[in-house]
Amino acid sequence: MMAPNSMAPIVHPTKCCVKNLYSTTEVPHIHPSHTTYVNNQQFQHKHYFPHTDSMVDSVSHQHFNCGPGGPGMGGAPGMGGQPGQVMGAQTGPGYGQMGMPGQVMGAQQGPGMGQMGPGGMPGQCKPYGYGR
Repeated sequence: MMAPNSMAPIVHPTKCCVKNLYSTTEVPHIHPSHTTYVNNQQFQHKHYFPHTDSMVDSVSHQHFNCGPGGPGMGGAPGMGGQPGQVMGAQTGPGYGQMGMPGQVMGAQQGPGMGQMGPGGMPGQCKPYGYGR
């Protein structure tokens, strides 16, 4: 039975407390040591390279196929008449075949341009012989 004028109890959260307890434990650590003595022997290998010199003289020749004609006939730059002219070409009004007066098909303009040689460039020769 309950007492008169009595209420039910009010329960509050639990208050927690921490108490630290300490103990000491000894842990032995062993660090061994060892010394090794090494005897080192070195070999020095010495190499010698005697050298002599000699000299050889070398001479070479080149042959060129410069096409028909000869020097002074239009086969070399600046040779064979006026610059930019083809042997036998006429210049002047009305002589052109390329649409411009005074021009001849195959003629080159510029100083020293002569007849187109077999090497592909005006006045040039290609090497003569086995594919050179």
